[in-house]
Amino acid sequence: MRHRAQVRGWLYFMVLILLALVVVGGATRLTNSGLSITEWKPIHGVIPPLNLAEWQEEFAKYRQIPEYEEINKGMSLDAFKGIFWWEWAHRLLARTVGLFFALPLAFFWATKRLDRRLKAPLAGILALGGLQGFIGWWMVSSGLTERTDVSHYRLAIHLTMASLIIASIMAVARSIAPHAPDLKPTARSATVAGVLVLMVLFQIYLGALVAGLDAGLVFNEWPTMDGGFFPSTQWEPAMGLLNFVDNRAIVQFTHRSFGYILWLAVLVHMIVSWRYAPGSTHARRAAVLFGLVTLQATLGIITLLTYVPLGWALAHQATALIVLCFAVAHWRGLKGPMPLSDGTPHRLGFIGVRD
Repeated sequence: MRHRAQVRGWLYFMVLILLALVVVGGATRLTNSGLSITEWKPIHGVIPPLNLAEWQEEFAKYRQIPEYEEINKGMSLDAFKGIFWWEWAHRLLARTVGLFFALPLAFFWATKRLDRRLKAPLAGILALGGLQGFIGWWMVSSGLTERTDVSHYRLAIHLTMASLIIASIMAVARSIAPHAPDLKPTARSATVAGVLVLMVLFQIYLGALVAGLDAGLVFNEWPTMDGGFFPSTQWEPAMGLLNFVDNRAIVQFTHRSFGYILWLAVLVHMIVSWRYAPGSTHARRAAVLFGLVTLQATLGIITLLTYVPLGWALAHQATALIVLCFAVAHWRGLKGPMPLSDGTPHRLGFIGVRD
């Protein structure tokens, strides 16, 4: 039990610093800083330029890419430093996160403080973290030769992978947390909660497409778009179904529409939970999830109507990840705890206590 609490505390800490990493990544994107470092140096890249000559060398590399030639031509060295520090901070935090995960994992493993069933999932998460580093560079490299920004496809994969890692860590942490022994509202409640997690992940993916295309700057009005529900004048027949991933107006429409679907799904889940298990831990969690999704939708609307300012946009992104974490916690609570080493479920002692 004590070792589980230590592991759980470490995993919750990892979730927090990963949330910070994603927010810094969002700021890097919104400040157009992501292409300021044109090389991938996993080890040497920890050290930033330390003198004027090194800054000029780094700046000279940036002046060779299309973003500088077509958008920032004539930028001063001081202005370059402003965008450089955002990207450097993002990369440094990513490296730090890797160490914060790998070193405690090795310690818990070596001291036999890990449940046998946790070893494979945690090793898998570590591998996903390594893959995420490669995906990050793969994303950046797409903007260094022919484009003035990164591929929105690769950006969406990068953010979705980060979200998947966060969700996986939360799932493992919740699997070894105490659970209240309340009965599930229905036999399908856990399955529905799992579907809601997948829906939140998909909505985050759609939001990444919006960010990658700057689609949030198209039709800054709500609840209408182009004077109606669907921006029909923006549909490009020659693009066909690619409109849904490449057409800025249609991408924004898709993100909005799936947001409505997600909100309704969470609302129905909450109503069903309260109908069949009123006052239970699961019903209360369903209500909190609905509140978080409603808050996230409100932040999205404000961000849209205010033309995507940095503060509101980052609040929208951060809350999306909070929604994801809580959705995972809710699903794992309905699924039940991982048994202790002697086979005993890790539960609280009486009904009605929050887990």
